[in-house]
Amino acid sequence: MTTTAAGREVPFFDYRGAFSTIEDAVVETVRDVMRRGAFILQNDLAEFERAVATYLGVKHALGVGNATDGLHLAFRAAGIKPGDEVIFPTHTMVAGPAAVHFAGGVPVPVDIGADRLLDAAAIESAVTSRTRFIMPVQLNGRTCDMGAIEAVAARHGLLIIEDAAQALGSKFRGRFAGTFGVGAAFSFYPAKILGCLGDGGLVVTNDDEVAERLAQLRDHGRGQDGDVAMWGLNSRLDNLQAAILHIQFRDYPAIIAHRRSLAERYCSRLRDVREVSLPPAPDEHLDHFDVYQNFEIEADRRDSLRRFLKDRGIGTLVQWGGKGVHQHLHLGLKASLPVADRFFARCLMLPLNMMVTLDDADYVAVAIREFYES
Repeated sequence: MTTTAAGREVPFFDYRGAFSTIEDAVVETVRDVMRRGAFILQNDLAEFERAVATYLGVKHALGVGNATDGLHLAFRAAGIKPGDEVIFPTHTMVAGPAAVHFAGGVPVPVDIGADRLLDAAAIESAVTSRTRFIMPVQLNGRTCDMGAIEAVAARHGLLIIEDAAQALGSKFRGRFAGTFGVGAAFSFYPAKILGCLGDGGLVVTNDDEVAERLAQLRDHGRGQDGDVAMWGLNSRLDNLQAAILHIQFRDYPAIIAHRRSLAERYCSRLRDVREVSLPPAPDEHLDHFDVYQNFEIEADRRDSLRRFLKDRGIGTLVQWGGKGVHQHLHLGLKASLPVADRFFARCLMLPLNMMVTLDDADYVAVAIREFYES
């Protein structure tokens, strides 16, 4: 077994490096926007919104302050009422159910399936007379089995709002994440596949009335005529951030291709390591096209492995502090979710982003093999 190279580092995410790779284009864009004084709801935002809408094949895309706001506004625009229950997978960030809570709904966590995503059978068992929405979370760049989820929604007359924060470009059976429900939210947090230099998000919908309400809700409840039609928020994607996102979005297919090549390298180097459970490799499941926002594994002796990798300069992350939403006891979401409980005791994310090379992925894989073979 080849030993790891002394002094080498593969950080989990290099925020400075993410900027330096596009520095010249960003600086030029910032100068252009600032010289025009184009800061709020300007043409750069409109152009970016049109570009994403065209890419996804949706009628409407609206930039918002962040994906949490996007989900909040999507639920309000879709007509959520106080006390409406929203079923979601506990394997997610607390932001999604928080958006439900502040929109007046009641978040109901359920267990995950073998794919670590929302389990359609768990949805079925959680439906009550108060259930109105399902919130699938298209996590780590993979879209849920939306065929099964849509079937449950149809049987019970439920609406779907997608948390697609981590899944721009991901597909299930040829359909993009974010196009299955009445609305969906994407995140442009700096570490996302498409990231801005701060917080940012986008909401998409094919429903004209929902889109109109979203446009009002993100801008203090104001319509195009300036009249205030409802109580709204101030959640508009900054024009400057939209311009920065747009210059990166032009290279989005290449960005996805690089991430898929890294995922393939990890899978090919680690698939025979018994102590590790991997996400599906690219093209392993023909129904899915994954974009690999993250490469999240399950590992025996997870914490010891993490320390071992750190000693070799390899950064890792236990997502959300290793807790499902139902495990944050102060939130009062009482649920017995054994599949998720086991997952969160074993989950670990490996470096996978545009600053990681195939050689870096090999280095990480060699270190993992060394840990389990020692």
